[in-house]
Amino acid sequence: MEYNNNNQHRLRVNAMKLSMVVPCYNEEENIRSFQDAAIRTFDGCDYNFEIIFIDDGSTDRTLSVLKSVYAEQKCPVKVISFSRNFGKEAGLYAGLQRASGEYIALIDADLQQRPEIVRDMVEILETKPEYDIVAAYQDRRGEGSILKFLKKSFYKLSNKLMDITMQADASDFRTFRKCVAESILSLGEYHRFSKGIFAWIGYNTCYIPYTACERAAGTTKWNFWKLMNYAIDGIIGFSTKPLRIATFSGMLTAFAALLYLIVVILQKLITGIDIPGYATIIVLILFLGGMQLMCIGIIGEYTGRAFEQSKHRPIYITREILDYEA
Repeated sequence: MEYNNNNQHRLRVNAMKLSMVVPCYNEEENIRSFQDAAIRTFDGCDYNFEIIFIDDGSTDRTLSVLKSVYAEQKCPVKVISFSRNFGKEAGLYAGLQRASGEYIALIDADLQQRPEIVRDMVEILETKPEYDIVAAYQDRRGEGSILKFLKKSFYKLSNKLMDITMQADASDFRTFRKCVAESILSLGEYHRFSKGIFAWIGYNTCYIPYTACERAAGTTKWNFWKLMNYAIDGIIGFSTKPLRIATFSGMLTAFAALLYLIVVILQKLITGIDIPGYATIIVLILFLGGMQLMCIGIIGEYTGRAFEQSKHRPIYITREILDYEA
């Protein structure tokens, strides 16, 4: 599809069919490859598309490459540049705010998630009006057995703790209608967890399998601790059951301590056995102290998030916006 600035094209832009939201953090080597793959994929389709790149405070030449891509305008391109790194969730939120398409797709820039699958998603939405979202899940993962086990355990645990149900192995890679985007944007929470948000807002979802390809260039920005923090944010953001667990743990510990006290008194009165000494006391103190710290930590997680939300700080701050529609 050739892009130019004549009036006919402006009319087509106003009826934009597809917006692809692409968060970028240190993806200088992948941006042009992604754009070329998208152009090849949708060449010959009877609808228009745009790409919305979000530079999430990259420290390499990502923003410079994005500006060049925007200047060339091989296809309609928008660029949103953050003042610093606010995270992928903030990037997705910013992209949704600037998307003008009837359908909106969330996709990574590293080409592990292929634009060809987005085209299939659009076709499903076009031919099956009963669905509002088409989400992709990985049918095969090229990860280690430990990481696979942890991710599987996370979905089992989160679905038990949360009042919502998340599809196992379903990522942010999905395409949906404009009404879905409007529902997501209506949620102004600071700590965002997109998997939980999609499950919470509802809408009929069609799940399709896909196999992640190798990264076109660069390395993944996710490590074990980032994934762990992301999982904790998801559970705390969509469930208060950990607070209830802390309450029940305290009640059970107090009940166990009472039973133990009765046993000690009976041993002393009936059998004359001395009350257990130093070692038992130390163990009990450490156990109770650990339980207290765990409960305080759980309460602190919720309190900290409530404190940050109460500041009403913006989800992100833009340094620069390049918009072909402006």
